[in-house]
Amino acid sequence: MKEKMKKLNDFEWYLPKGVREKMNVGAKIIANKIIVDQVEDAAVEQLTNVACLPGIIEPVVGLADMHWGYGLPMGSVMAFDPEEGVISSGCTGFDINCGVNSIRTNLTYDEVKDKLKELVPALFSAIPCGVGSKGKLKLTPEQLNEVLTKGVNWAVENGYGTKDDIEHTEERGCMEGADPNKVSDLAKKRGLQQLGTLGAGNHFLEIQKVSDIFDKEFAKKLGINDVNQVLIMLHCGSRGLGHQVASDYLKIHEQAVKKYNIWLPDKQLVGAPANSKEGQDYFAAMKCAVNYSFTNRLVMTQWIRETFERVFRKDWESMDMHAIYAIAHNITKKEEHTIDGKKKEIYVTRKGATRAFPDIPALIAGTMGTASYICKGTEVAMQKTFGSTVHGAGRAMSRHAAIRKFWGGKVKEDLANKGIVAQSTHPKVLAEEAPGAYKNVDDVIESVHGAGISLKVVRVVPIGCCKG
Repeated sequence: MKEKMKKLNDFEWYLPKGVREKMNVGAKIIANKIIVDQVEDAAVEQLTNVACLPGIIEPVVGLADMHWGYGLPMGSVMAFDPEEGVISSGCTGFDINCGVNSIRTNLTYDEVKDKLKELVPALFSAIPCGVGSKGKLKLTPEQLNEVLTKGVNWAVENGYGTKDDIEHTEERGCMEGADPNKVSDLAKKRGLQQLGTLGAGNHFLEIQKVSDIFDKEFAKKLGINDVNQVLIMLHCGSRGLGHQVASDYLKIHEQAVKKYNIWLPDKQLVGAPANSKEGQDYFAAMKCAVNYSFTNRLVMTQWIRETFERVFRKDWESMDMHAIYAIAHNITKKEEHTIDGKKKEIYVTRKGATRAFPDIPALIAGTMGTASYICKGTEVAMQKTFGSTVHGAGRAMSRHAAIRKFWGGKVKEDLANKGIVAQSTHPKVLAEEAPGAYKNVDDVIESVHGAGISLKVVRVVPIGCCKG
């Protein structure tokens, strides 16, 4: 399939809808040649599968972090007409609103480096990590319903975070229209004890130092002023609640595909007509998981601040530990975009992709041994990618392959030799998340920067990391 791609320029590659039967629109990949050469042919074929869905709007977009995934590639964006299109639980994925919070400090690397061996274990202790981990919060069913409907507003009302955090969160941390009645009892049961937990997989809590500032003016607006300034990045999602919402609606959408006679090139792309009960029920349940995830990260943000207070013996506000921004991926949203020259509300699904609206921060996570970036969205992104960009480096090999290739103890040793203090629940976690298991994040960022869809503002490198 890759051999059928047409090069438009150094950063854009196009697959017209005629390259295979039943494609309704073309597909585009935004990446430099180094990245394109690494993309699996199966992932490109998955993009063309999505282009066959009803009501899909031109183009389906694969981004520089794309790799083969469930039904469609991680690192892809698609948009659907609200009348003719679908809402797909398969396309949105299992880890609904797996996203990133970035927190600044006024601490310097010199002030923090000698405290890392105390700070990283303290954070690891304060933030419950790992598969099935349970939080320190024990919610009642009534409180959980409030979290699902009110999002971060619940957190702030209960002493976790501030109103300033709300202002610096996508959707202000609360998608309207969330309906707990559309969330199963099992999903709620899984969510009751996991608020304020990091989870496992590629989720992390990272202490970082600024290595480069590319846009000093925009960085200053974010409170980032100097190289070696210390930041914190938190990456996690909606935990078992979101996973169960996805699992529940995959079954419902399997039946919807039959009911509405929707042809699918891959059964993992199940969904329902956007204006159907099955489509809107999922949308309302997904919003609950989105709100849970925003709240989950803000609760942990508060515990991070309190841990810094204990270690540095300073008030968190005196350390300027304010939110830079909090952003989502693995999400479907109804947004206004210009389609065929006219403004129109459409459904946009970002799977392993994140928002890149003009002059709003886009947080892009790398690996625990390389770098992450803060970029800013652009008007070009609105035109080319429905206001979207990459969400991270993107895997270059599967977790199983990484475990076969890397040994966790050696990964930890290599990180230590770079001055990075890492702690995890098990060495295997470090193996499956080894830097070598991912694409070169600098190539990924050069791709989206070169394409003009998200411009480099700040590059940060890890100095401490907690993994589940």
